[in-house]
Amino acid sequence: MNVLDKVVSIVGSQAKLAEKLEVGPMAVSHWRARQVPAGYCQSIERITNGEVTARDLRPDIFGDAA
Repeated sequence: MNVLDKVVSIVGSQAKLAEKLEVGPMAVSHWRARQVPAGYCQSIERITNGEVTARDLRPDIFGDAA
């Protein structure tokens, strides 16, 4: 299970995640093949109550080296 799969599991569905982030379900689908845009990482961290952090989603931006 990748990190985005974990987010979807916590939220309940890809459609619910899209709704909470105010994006279309296809956007979330595209993130599965690519990366979550940095601008959504902190929102996802809040939505998951910290179970998935911005650092988990984008260590290239929110990691120690950032």
